[in-house]
Amino acid sequence: MKYEEIIRDINNNIFLPVYFLTGEEPYFIDKITALLENSILDEGMRGFNQTVVYGRDVSVKEVIDLSRRYPMMGNYQVVIVKEAQYINNIENLEAYITSPLETTILVIANKYKKVDKRKAFYKKMNASKSTIVFNSEKVKDWLVLKWIESEIISRGFSISPVALRLMSDYLGNDLGKITNEIDKLVININKGSRITDVEIEQNIGISKDYNLFELQNALSERNQLKAQRIVQYFEANPKDHPLQMISPMLHNYFIKIFLYHFIKNKEPNKIAAELGVHPFFVKDYGKASKSFSPQKIKDIISKIRILDLKSKGVGSNDSLGYGELKELVFRIMN
Repeated sequence: MKYEEIIRDINNNIFLPVYFLTGEEPYFIDKITALLENSILDEGMRGFNQTVVYGRDVSVKEVIDLSRRYPMMGNYQVVIVKEAQYINNIENLEAYITSPLETTILVIANKYKKVDKRKAFYKKMNASKSTIVFNSEKVKDWLVLKWIESEIISRGFSISPVALRLMSDYLGNDLGKITNEIDKLVININKGSRITDVEIEQNIGISKDYNLFELQNALSERNQLKAQRIVQYFEANPKDHPLQMISPMLHNYFIKIFLYHFIKNKEPNKIAAELGVHPFFVKDYGKASKSFSPQKIKDIISKIRILDLKSKGVGSNDSLGYGELKELVFRIMN
């Protein structure tokens, strides 16, 4: 079942006896769990009929025993198992899930891992009309921009493409972190406003002049001085600009330039769809493609991969130093 469908049903007070929430993206699991925790019972009944336990502290048998109790003075009792990934032999819950109590709503938050879909446990859960199985998958890198934009719009704001890309480049695909930054951002801005790179710099602390996006522009323009100044800024602020984050982003950037060379239909929306970027930035990749031939890009990508390994301590005595990045920038433009 899809995330939006689950949220819609909960908001309409439509519940099933078992929610098995699993997957590598904790954000959606946490949101569904929190909504169930605060929606099924009113505040006065939670003390009687709501139990929250943690996977490190309970066994499968204890979860089943809790779930087989009947509610006191109410229609439902709610049992929420957080951090269920730490429960040993979680597949033994099959004994309860195949025959759940109708007056219990059991929520299993099995974060950061997937359940083997080939196992009978998963197949029986998935086939059960009493169980919602939700697989929480990481948002693909090329969809994070759309996700951020939709979150901004849902709060009653709009955002410029440049500000959107700044947030995406700086925050990566950590949805929890992105949401926290959006929450802090909108507190200080009038509702209905358009968020620009100025607001991003003032409220999140991402420099509108010294960031990965501007480094990429400097490289495509072959502006050696600007590029090295940005790297120096990164070096002075390593916590916000770790090499381990920079090298993958540069890798993805040059991969997209490489792909641009071989896209036959140069209509902007088609290119945007092929590259997984906002249409606003298609012209930037077109400009960069004129600066870097496919053969040059292959050489650059090879050097970026070496930088990535060195930033992780492979073949380098100074994995935290920015000298290798400075050397890379020089070689990209020469």
